[in-house]
Amino acid sequence: MDILIPDNWLRDHLKTTLNSKEIAKFLSLCGPSVEKITGTGKNLAYQIEITTNRVDSASVYGIAREASAILPRFGVKAHLVTLKTKSTQKLTKKVVYLKVNIDEKLCSRFTACLVKNVKIDTSPKWLSDRLILSGIRPLNNIVDISNYIMLELGQPVHMFDYQKIQGSEMKLRCAKKGETIQTLDGKIYELKESDIVIEDGGKKLIDLAGIMGGNASKIDEKTQDVLVFVQTYNPINIRKTSMRLGVRTLAATIFEKGPDSAGVEIAVRRALDLVVKIAKGKPESKILDIYASSKKKKSISTSLDFINKKLGVNLTPKEISQCLQSLGFNPVWHKTNLEVDIPSYRANDIEIEEDIVEEVARIFGYHALPSKIMEGEIPTSKQGINFDFEYNLKNTLKGFGGVEIYTLSLVPKSFVGNEALKLKNPLGLDSQYLRTSLKPSLRQAANENLTSGKFHLFEMANVYLPNKNNLPEEKLTLAGIFSDFSYREAKGILEALLLSINSKEKINLKAISDSKLYYYEFDVVSLEKSIHLKRFIAPKKFPSQIEDITVSFSEKPKVGEIIEKILKLDGQIEKVEFIDLYKNSYTFRISYRNENKTLTNKEVEKIREKILKRFYS
Repeated sequence: MDILIPDNWLRDHLKTTLNSKEIAKFLSLCGPSVEKITGTGKNLAYQIEITTNRVDSASVYGIAREASAILPRFGVKAHLVTLKTKSTQKLTKKVVYLKVNIDEKLCSRFTACLVKNVKIDTSPKWLSDRLILSGIRPLNNIVDISNYIMLELGQPVHMFDYQKIQGSEMKLRCAKKGETIQTLDGKIYELKESDIVIEDGGKKLIDLAGIMGGNASKIDEKTQDVLVFVQTYNPINIRKTSMRLGVRTLAATIFEKGPDSAGVEIAVRRALDLVVKIAKGKPESKILDIYASSKKKKSISTSLDFINKKLGVNLTPKEISQCLQSLGFNPVWHKTNLEVDIPSYRANDIEIEEDIVEEVARIFGYHALPSKIMEGEIPTSKQGINFDFEYNLKNTLKGFGGVEIYTLSLVPKSFVGNEALKLKNPLGLDSQYLRTSLKPSLRQAANENLTSGKFHLFEMANVYLPNKNNLPEEKLTLAGIFSDFSYREAKGILEALLLSINSKEKINLKAISDSKLYYYEFDVVSLEKSIHLKRFIAPKKFPSQIEDITVSFSEKPKVGEIIEKILKLDGQIEKVEFIDLYKNSYTFRISYRNENKTLTNKEVEKIREKILKRFYS
């Protein structure tokens, strides 16, 4: 996620004499990566890359907060300007101007305040210029204020025309399947049950929550009363809706990353201040604030020894505390043990003590950590992974016409059983679990290519088998699927594969009935262990005699069993191969040999009679 931060706006919140190039340099060394500086003179802007887990930095104030912690580490004076507002409205769970009904699973914090008698106009130049530098087109003062607060504080704000909310009533709920809404851009979207919507008292949808406002409640030149609206939505719902509809607004991008609920209050108050200042509106005396799940203070425990061991330096408790306090953390020492209270805006990405170490490392300065070349002998023995063997398997299957594919290790619930390991923080429903088999992924790939005719897909990758109270067992598996192959063709390819590596591993080839596919898999480690060395066999002194025999059967036999029966009939039958099939007639190529002499035609005829008698008597 890239954002544009105007330099003059950043300096409203960050007091420093440092020039823009030095700010960019030091930020990139210890925090958000500044990709480049755009513009000239007073119209400079930093293009900054924000990682997915650091939504707290996706704003002007968030970058200022980071810079105020980083710059002093380079001997530069810098401090963060405390956010203040003139708004004195009281927070309350009920207000007379709006009746609400909220599904708290979809919205953990819901705030709104009515502002009357606003004057719709163009925004002042200073505000318009900042929006333009940030990549947003100004529209009118009310809409611009909502965008301004989102960019400044990382809290999306929406403005409703209050008169268009029928019955002064809002119901926040999941959409019903098949419902439609027309958004501010004039497009009409068909909704699903996972989409969050707001319905007014007239049963009209007025907002596609977290994505884009509804056209039915938009601000226009006739708007007189505005409802200032700041919420925190369920990030999973927002992500699913945004991706499904292909609507990637900045608000949706922020909401899907889980912004700080505690930051909602300052956002709504800051928005009220600007509406009063710029649009001359008159706010109500109370702000509606329904806070469903106020988070408890989060703490992480670690120790001085743990931090120093990970960093490879000997920092004092004071130095560690200074690094953490500059970021808004509250470190409390109990001798050499450390308890760190995490600020609400970092609660989503600080989970374990290694995260504390990382914060200390980057503020102390990666450049200040010791650089040391690894010591010890270079290992020469194999480390349990035989890449040559794996390559040989893959290359052999490719030689038989197989196509290697790569599928994801993270799969949906429908791909695994009840024992599979579930991720604590999956990116989506299609990547919640660690796979326990390659079969579902290969099956899906095959079904997506059924119109391609005859094919053989295979994959060699790890599956993850649960281990109670331990990390999963990573089992390297070779698996594949044949489409439009006969059973004999598919099995023949696998037999040839095993023959090429001199393995007697059992072939497990099964039909997938609903798709007319054949699936197989091998444990690669077991496959390698099954290899046996070939013994040298001296050339035979006497030649063999070879002939083809065709045998007909009324019922479909198992060819392997037929071959075994023929071999047991006479010790002079050296080899039996199945070579052809026509209707119910099976042709076998048989080799006869006697170790002590050359067999005559009459001797071969006697053995042949045994074979025919066995199947036709």
